[in-house]
Amino acid sequence: MKRLFIILLVFALPVSLFGQEGKTNPIQGRPDIKGDLFLDFGFNVLNNRPEDIGTKFFASKTVNIYFQRPISLGQKSGFTFNPGIGFGLDKIAFKDNMTLVTDPEKGGNSSQLVEIEDIYGEGTSVNKNTMALNYIDIPLEFRYHFNRSDYNEGFRIALGGKVGFLYDAHTKHTFTDPDGVERKVKNQQEFGLSKVRYGAYTRVGLSGFNLWAYYGLNNLFKGDQGPFETEATQFNFGLSFALF
Repeated sequence: MKRLFIILLVFALPVSLFGQEGKTNPIQGRPDIKGDLFLDFGFNVLNNRPEDIGTKFFASKTVNIYFQRPISLGQKSGFTFNPGIGFGLDKIAFKDNMTLVTDPEKGGNSSQLVEIEDIYGEGTSVNKNTMALNYIDIPLEFRYHFNRSDYNEGFRIALGGKVGFLYDAHTKHTFTDPDGVERKVKNQQEFGLSKVRYGAYTRVGLSGFNLWAYYGLNNLFKGDQGPFETEATQFNFGLSFALF
């Protein structure tokens, strides 16, 4: 949560200072800035995964923070091209207190799925078990605005894709060990994950409120370096808010 606040501050502070010098939209109260700052909330689902890899739906969350700048494709055509940049912060929560660790048979950059109790000892009581995947994303979308006289108002639909670069991956366990000691352990490594992700996405709604979905086109793990040689891909969806 602290990381999310820091990222929001990094995005919002320069834009806020710029907006104070420019015009303000009297209807929406938003700075008159060419662009959108989107905050997406949703869920992270693994497609095409083996039955041995189970995930918790509500605990597997995703948050995206993107700034996109519109490029008009013809005067009042309704179409814009919207390149952008931002952060994609995904969580995966495995069922049955399972977690990822290095698979020694495959080498250092690999992973296997094991029970947390097997790591910290029999009788371990797990309170929280998540895995974080943090990306720098570059979204590219074509957007159609049904209100062709004012692109900041009315219904709009977008289709596009994005490329993401993984800059951090870690598991985090909060538990009470067999000796009754409360512990929190963060394990940061590569886990055999693909360093680049890419896929298609859509965003539909009004200017300040949207529904969105992302369908990953490449595997989450490299080759056979993941658990059970999985070829799982990502599917994310949720609600989106335009902060300005």
